[in-house]
Amino acid sequence: MNPNSEIKGTFSFVSLGCPKNLVDSERMLGLLAQDGYVLVPDTKKADLVIINTCGFIDAARQESLTVIREMLDRKRAGELKGVVVAGCLAERQKEMLLEEVPDVDQVVGVFGREEIASVADRIMGDLHDQRTIFRPAPIQAQDDRARMRITPRHLAYLKVSEGCDRLCTFCAIPYMRGKHVTKPIETVVAEARELAADGVRELNLVAQDMTYYGVDLYGRPRLAELLRELNQVEGIDWIRVLYNYPNYFTDELYEVLGSSEKILPYLDMPLQHINDRMLRMMNRRHTRAETETIISRLRASIPNLVLRTTFIVGFPGETEAEFNELREYIEATRFERLGVFPYSFEPDTPAAKIPGHIADEVKSARRDQIMAAQQTIAFAYNQGMVGRKLDVLIDGPSPEGKDLWIGRTYADAPDVDGLTFVRSPSIEPGDLVACEIVAAEGYDLIARTEAAPRPRRRARPKPRKKPATSSLTILNN
Repeated sequence: MNPNSEIKGTFSFVSLGCPKNLVDSERMLGLLAQDGYVLVPDTKKADLVIINTCGFIDAARQESLTVIREMLDRKRAGELKGVVVAGCLAERQKEMLLEEVPDVDQVVGVFGREEIASVADRIMGDLHDQRTIFRPAPIQAQDDRARMRITPRHLAYLKVSEGCDRLCTFCAIPYMRGKHVTKPIETVVAEARELAADGVRELNLVAQDMTYYGVDLYGRPRLAELLRELNQVEGIDWIRVLYNYPNYFTDELYEVLGSSEKILPYLDMPLQHINDRMLRMMNRRHTRAETETIISRLRASIPNLVLRTTFIVGFPGETEAEFNELREYIEATRFERLGVFPYSFEPDTPAAKIPGHIADEVKSARRDQIMAAQQTIAFAYNQGMVGRKLDVLIDGPSPEGKDLWIGRTYADAPDVDGLTFVRSPSIEPGDLVACEIVAAEGYDLIARTEAAPRPRRRARPKPRKKPATSSLTILNN
């Protein structure tokens, strides 16, 4: 906020959902701060609360509604002047949301985020004639600079595109976030430089469909070129590439992923299933054979590659034989990181009309079988890490003891993977420390330092005043 500007009011913020939603939250925080609103962590000291919601599946919607109702209770108790509901749940349900929670003051869709300050102004001015803002999906990607970041200073998410053209039959994201829109290379690089100047060492690239980057804007996939440019940004040490659909892996992309200094040998590639009939039913547009070819080439091109994926079990019509094919594939492929989710019935998606819906208890049992198999694989992988010398990025102190720190190796993305514990009296958050892995405990690692923290690549990091923190829930979809 401009120190000479008038303070208009105070607000608290709750961010739910995936890292893409988190970027939207940070942009809204920045807009509110620039317009004279002050972020406070305690809703009892706030005039407003903004809830950036997730609407991906029913469990996420219910969590969002629980938070909304809690904040409305605080409003009725006189603790708040207004409650604003933004994001994906707002976009998905639109005016129907006001029928379910009628005391909400404002409902703001995904693409109304740039108007959040005027929304706050209306509430503070007791203007309630317009209670909803829904804007069409933009034809150009939104600029995410000038955010107020709520991640640790040393890591950030950078959204390189918006929306999705895939139309998977189980997924409502295209209906909430529109068609795929690429953010131009020069804009992404400018944002990365801004983040590096703000102290970021780990840049986590996010999109709904990363490998499709550039097709709509440039007429061909240009992820490889974007990564080459980002690899040159001064101040960044780690670049992690998330949400890679198993298509559009070009020769150039394999080469860039395997040879660039800062791009981590870690790829997130949601596969959802491996049986060809299930993939067709999901409208995934790739086959088992094509998937196996991509994974084989990735492993050959990228030394020490860590692959993270997700699968859906219990999709309508999934037979026991098709499930067993998936389980056996997972056991044979040995993904280092894996999540599995029971199919979620979404009434406004094509999959809802597919016959053969499976009982919840069967879906849960299939999930448990996959997770039991994956636990064995993940624990064995971590045991194999013992004795390796790796850099560890320190996220913060551990509550379990003095001079004990929580960090991550390249093999672990923030919030979704395991942790590495390091004991030292002379490190701090944001340090990148050479360590030896000395033990594995389940999904986590124990390390000891081998040298002093590595200096940042930038000599004079820009000072940054840490803002007041808000209550955050970050869920990975």
